[in-house]
Order: sequence, then C-alpha cells, then structure tokens
Amino acid sequence: MPEGEVVASPTRDDGGGMEEEAGASQVVTPWEVGSKDGGKINYDKLIVDFGCTKMDADTVSRIERLTGRPAHPFLRRNVFFAHRDFDKILDSYEKGEKFYLYTGRGPSSESLHLGHLVPFMFTKYLQDAFKVPLVIQLTDDEKFMWKDLKLDEARRLARENAKDIIACGFDVSRTFIFSDFEYVGGEFYRNMVRIAKCVTLNQVRGIFGFVGEDHIGKVMFPPIQAAPSFPTSFPHLFGDANQSKNIRCLIPCAIDQDPYFRMTRDAAPRLGFHKPALIESSFFPALQGESGKMSASDPNSAIYVSDNPKQIKDKINKSFSGGRDTAEEQRKFGANIEVDIAVKYLGFFLDDDKELARIKEEYRTGKLLTGEVKKILIDVLVAMVERHRRARAAVTEEMIDVFMAPRPLPHMFG
Repeated sequence: MPEGEVVASPTRDDGGGMEEEAGASQVVTPWEVGSKDGGKINYDKLIVDFGCTKMDADTVSRIERLTGRPAHPFLRRNVFFAHRDFDKILDSYEKGEKFYLYTGRGPSSESLHLGHLVPFMFTKYLQDAFKVPLVIQLTDDEKFMWKDLKLDEARRLARENAKDIIACGFDVSRTFIFSDFEYVGGEFYRNMVRIAKCVTLNQVRGIFGFVGEDHIGKVMFPPIQAAPSFPTSFPHLFGDANQSKNIRCLIPCAIDQDPYFRMTRDAAPRLGFHKPALIESSFFPALQGESGKMSASDPNSAIYVSDNPKQIKDKINKSFSGGRDTAEEQRKFGANIEVDIAVKYLGFFLDDDKELARIKEEYRTGKLLTGEVKKILIDVLVAMVERHRRARAAVTEEMIDVFMAPRPLPHMFG
C-alpha cells in the first residue's frame, strides 16, 4: 500500500460524496502522516474530518457474542478505533450472509517492520473468528511507480513480503495472495475501468493531491487498489456477478488508506455493489516518538522482523522515553506514560491486560524505572520476532506459489 511524498486533504464521505476538506493542523494521507506542530495525531478529530464512526464497547461486545471468541487486544485497547459500515458487516453475518476480507501491502523493503505486522495480525484474527475468505493485494506496480525501484525488483520484493505475510499463519484454504503485476486482467481489469469512469480528474486531485508534475501512472493507480473491494474481481473465488454481487467486503487497514476507499465507496452504488466496509487502526509509532508513522526507508525508526536480538535491544534502549532523567527523579515523580514508546509498544504486543495495567501504573508512579520497562518490552519483542523468523524460514517457494495461485477455495466460508 502506498508510501510517498504527495500531500492530500482528507475529504468526508457522508454516504455518497467527496466534499469537505479537513483542517490543516494535521496531515494524514496514503503518503504522509504527521501533525503540523510536531505533536501527536488527534484521532478524535480525524474521525470527524474523515466522517468515520468511532468503535465503541457495544460493537466490541457484539463481535465477541457473534464469534464466540474474546476480542482481540487491538479491539480491547482501541488500536482499531474507527470504522465505516462495520455494523452492516455484523448485521449481514448475523443473518447468515457472506462477506470477505481484503487487505494489502506495498512491497518496498526486504522485510516487514512491526507496524506492517499490525493489520496482518488483526486480519488473521478476523479470518479465524468469522471463518471467511481473505484476499491480500501486493501492490508491486504502485511501488514501481512511486519508488525508485526497477520493475523486476518490485516483483521480487512482493514475493519476499509474501513470505512474511504467510508466516503470520493465514489459512491457505481461505486465503488468496496476489501481485498486481501477475494478476490484473479479466474481471479485475473490467472493474478497474468501471471505477475509473466514475471518478473525475478534479475528484482524484482533490482526494489524493495529485499535481500537474505527477506522472499519469499515479492517477491510474487508485482504481487498482479499489478493485479488490468488489467480489466480481475474483471470479475464481466467488463466481460470476449473479453469484457474487451481494457478497460484502471488509477492509482492515490503517486510517491513512481511507482516501482510496472513500473514492471506492462513492463509486460502488453506481456500479451495483455494496460499499466496502472498513475497520481502521491508529498508527504504530516510530521509535523516536509518536508524531507520525514509521518509515520503511529509515531502518532506525522501526523494529524489523529480520532484526536480531542485539539490534532489537539497541533500538529499544534508544527509543523515546517518558521517564525522568535520573533514577531518583523517576522514583519521585514517575514517568509520563502517554508519550513513552516502550509503554505504547507493550500496548500492542503484551497480551495480558492485567500485566499491562500493572506495568503502566508502576511506571507512572515511579515504582518501575525506564530501563526495567524497556527490558520487559525487549523480552516480548525478541520472543515474538523469533517466532516469526522460524515461521518465515518454513515458508518455501512452493508455498508462496500455492497461496498466489488463482484457484477455487471450496470451503472458504464457515
């Protein structure tokens, strides 16, 4: 999914239009995330600006009731904090109707960092809990157009990233991973063209901020990311239009991808499809602080799944801290846990809610020192990355070929 340097203004989707520009105090686009004053992202304001709906406790409880599973920590801790029409997905599921999941990855580096893992970890939970099929788009074409990558290198990185994705544990009997360079054509391409005809040049400029100096490939790309939202793009999975048009799509993603799907949701009713639903996450903060998101081009801003234990330890020990300058001051005044990166990372990856609450309270009140909290995080991350490394090492080229083969998945529902 996209990364780059184009600045765009978010627009509201009130059920059919692309209209009001958000305020300029923060920028959240597929290519840039940050606050103008260098502060942290105001997610409540983002919900209002984008026209999303806030996830609430009732919705989380409903997920538990419908699936018979505890809510994922990312739900309990408000990591996935906003949605569009997720209630309609739950309504249709409760009626016995079908939906599928769609998420993606823009392959621009050899391996994923922890922020890249977040949507895949959550998508696996959704796949297992609801027992539904999943399509994963590898936008190697987009990375070729946005990044300084040769075409063959973009294709190679797509397969390398597929190894990390498969290592997350997705069910091969319910999962189709595809590269745009390899798959786009047929019904998928026909949907791209239909979507493109629904969006004017003025609209795409307003949504994505394209300017006259941008090459036309950038303007061409949004329909490619939009097309997987429509089930007829995958006839080998869902059959022809008569069989599949009423199947809904749910997209787990970070909220910076929202502009693509506001465009898609505007086009969907005109093309006879349900609007895709979204469940959207906050950003995984960089090691240097939470004013934006991590960059795949800056290896020091992130923990990668290819990092060894020493690299993880060194990076965490240098991460931004909310603790005091000395042990004495920390014991006396405690830490500011609202800005502490080690605490924030534990909020993502420490499963035990009670243990997390204990650490936060003892760190806040000065019973725990910064080094002690970072040591807890290092142990959690080293174990997690090692598990992922072993799983990735077991992924063969033949396994990738199976996941990426356009094929029927006869038992993908239920």
